[in-house]
Amino acid sequence: MDLQQPHAGISGQVLTMGLRLAAVRARTESLCAPLEIEDYVIQASDSVSPPKWHLAHTTWFFETFILLPFAPGYRVFSDAYAHLFNSYYETAGTFFPRAQRGLLSRPTVTDIYRYRVHVDDALQALLNNLPQRYAHDILARVELGIEHETQHQELLLMDVKYNFFINPLKPSYRNIQAAPSPITGMGWQAFAGGIVETGHGGAGFSFDNERPRHQTLLQDFRLASRLVSNQEYLDFISDSGYQRPELWLSDGWHTINTQHWQAPLYWHREGSDWQQFSLSGMQSLNLQEPVAHLSYFEADAYARWTGKRLPTEAEWEHAAANLPIEGNFLESGALHPRAARRSGLTQLYGDLWEWTQSAYSSYPGFRPLSGTLGEYNGKFMSGQMVLRGGCCVTAQDHIRASYRNFFRPADRWMFSGLRLAEDA
Repeated sequence: MDLQQPHAGISGQVLTMGLRLAAVRARTESLCAPLEIEDYVIQASDSVSPPKWHLAHTTWFFETFILLPFAPGYRVFSDAYAHLFNSYYETAGTFFPRAQRGLLSRPTVTDIYRYRVHVDDALQALLNNLPQRYAHDILARVELGIEHETQHQELLLMDVKYNFFINPLKPSYRNIQAAPSPITGMGWQAFAGGIVETGHGGAGFSFDNERPRHQTLLQDFRLASRLVSNQEYLDFISDSGYQRPELWLSDGWHTINTQHWQAPLYWHREGSDWQQFSLSGMQSLNLQEPVAHLSYFEADAYARWTGKRLPTEAEWEHAAANLPIEGNFLESGALHPRAARRSGLTQLYGDLWEWTQSAYSSYPGFRPLSGTLGEYNGKFMSGQMVLRGGCCVTAQDHIRASYRNFFRPADRWMFSGLRLAEDA
């Protein structure tokens, strides 16, 4: 997307936003480059979406929330797309059932890429001739759209992994050779309690569910220095962890028995050897890497087994707030969690989203965005748990200490792991 000289006074802001927009839109398509045309339509469960749908939905977002209200004379690419690619916005109209997205062979992949070009061109034209009256609103929505598409890049890779795993051929998305690395021992870092401030404050982008900044009372606590490893979780399995009801929440015990779980998602046992499916296909389980693809129920049961607990989200944020945002992110190209490679408090950012014991709910004084965009986060504040820190398929510039991810307790197809905590 080539931006011409925008209006004076906000030219720098518009140019920066335009370059970010172009880069994020291009990265989505680059993540789809390893796919064959047949891969674009697969939806292996109700929880995931086909890659083609991600490409279209992120485009629908820009069209619906920016071009239609603010671009004079904009003509939609197809009237049908408003229904097909709306995700869950009740006040934006109807939407196609999520569980049936994989049944849509049409529109074709070619049609969707043409749709992306159509919307990108219209966004460029709007930014080149930005209406001064609505400049702030437009730029704020473009930024939200950029962050929204970045979220979907992560979801796209998670969904591709699950789609490929269901295939008996266990195909590889991208052949990535993992560098062996010895794991560091698990230590503990103490944090003093007291009244602390959590939530997003000051300049910079944040989602509405991260606001407002507010005071939280913490007791003294300790955090494990790194994520729990595959070897450590294997010890839990060997100690009949999945057969001991006293370790499990009631819903968790019901889930593992009805779903017949005996190990994390993507683990497969061959005799006495364990294998693990990754975006590079099936490979031997690396015992030094952090255990991944755990549900909240599994993370909580493991913590009980050790005599520890999961951290609260306020504890996690307090510990991470002054640390640099460094780690194994999407930009590393690994697309897989790595073993902790240094001592001290590490892996708070990147590698795996970390389950907390905190239910996903609103902060004191929370106000959702106005209008239809108010459905973005607030409507999901029921029956979900908070995860923190990002993962190996999260873009590094997308994460911050106050970022709140959330999933249902039984979900585990995302890159999720755990860090232990204890009262001091």
